[in-house]
Amino acid sequence: MRGSGTGETCPDLFELSNGDFAVIGTEATADLDPHLPPDAARADHERIVVITRDTLIRAKRDIPDA
Repeated sequence: MRGSGTGETCPDLFELSNGDFAVIGTEATADLDPHLPPDAARADHERIVVITRDTLIRAKRDIPDA
């Protein structure tokens, strides 16, 4: 099941035609950027997006192993 069980808008993760994945979530770059682990970084054009644990777990079955 993708999306919301109530028909409302919600976070989502989906595969694009080129095999990349796109994420719809809550933009949280300003809040989370200062708290990135030392071995994590992002480019100026990248943003930190938060999705719920439930969203990722539900998407797992649609993510290929390879």
